[in-house]
Amino acid sequence: MNAPDRYERFVVPEGVAKVSYERDTKIINAASFTIEREDHTIGNILRMQLHRDENVLFAGYKLPHPLKYKIIIRIHTTSQSSPMQAYNQAINDLDKELDHLKNAFEVELAKHSGSGKQPREY
Repeated sequence: MNAPDRYERFVVPEGVAKVSYERDTKIINAASFTIEREDHTIGNILRMQLHRDENVLFAGYKLPHPLKYKIIIRIHTTSQSSPMQAYNQAINDLDKELDHLKNAFEVELAKHSGSGKQPREY
């Protein structure tokens, strides 16, 4: 039909940047980041991480269209920070947090897989 191929949801086309940055010309310390081939999962996680930063005044995202596989994240910061710094800090913090979660999961998995217990079926 008219639906795009499934791979188009995930594969960034050649010559297209995964993340692009556009400064807002009307508001000081505001910018938009376009992230290709992502959806609400990354948008909401990144937005919530940005809200933890005390220098971020506003952080939000939108999906321009259901068939366009990209999100636009808008960030407005105080004068002590820039949108680029806030974005990079949020990405780094999420990377550390997810790494910690992965390690904790692997430790627990190792504890239970060596005990001879069978996992519960749901």
